Amino acid sequence: MKNIILFLVVLAVATIQTVDAQTCNPSGKIKGKKPPPGLCKKGYDSDCCVQGKLYTTYTCSPKVSGNTKATLTINSFEKGGDGGGPSECDGKYHSDNTPVVALSTGWFNNKKRCMNFITVHGNGKSVKAMVVDECDSTMGCDSDHDYQPPCPHNIVDASKAVWKALGVPESDWGEMDIKWSDA
Repeated sequence: MKNIILFLVVLAVATIQTVDAQTCNPSGKIKGKKPPPGLCKKGYDSDCCVQGKLYTTYTCSPKVSGNTKATLTINSFEKGGDGGGPSECDGKYHSDNTPVVALSTGWFNNKKRCMNFITVHGNGKSVKAMVVDECDSTMGCDSDHDYQPPCPHNIVDASKAVWKALGVPESDWGEMDIKWSDA
């Protein structure tokens, strides 16, 4: 009987540690501010902040593995696109025809993934894309973030080239469940 109880305790602790490794708890909230007229660029499924709405922020992202679950979103990294300013990694804009991505704050890891490649798996295909920017999960609703809310903690924000390489019809671009890994 003692062996069974010991086994159950060890199993419970191992399960809790596994769950903890896969979670990322919110770090706070910010209150939305109404964007000045014409300053929130709406692209595919982009939202503009709503006055007074509370938005969850994160300093972490789920643990990276060989098959990290994420939500693929679409972003324009071009000047004047819905991505806002130049990319965080190199201070440049990037063509929508180049496979580039922005990662949620925790995965961006203080620029440690800058200019490195990740492999995105979705729609039965894979594509390598370069990390050029952060999808900020800690801030939003201001001019630096194009008056858009903070990113969720599990986002791979991708250029049109990534969506095309995955063979997703343009009518379905917006959000898609994917897996990714460091290349």
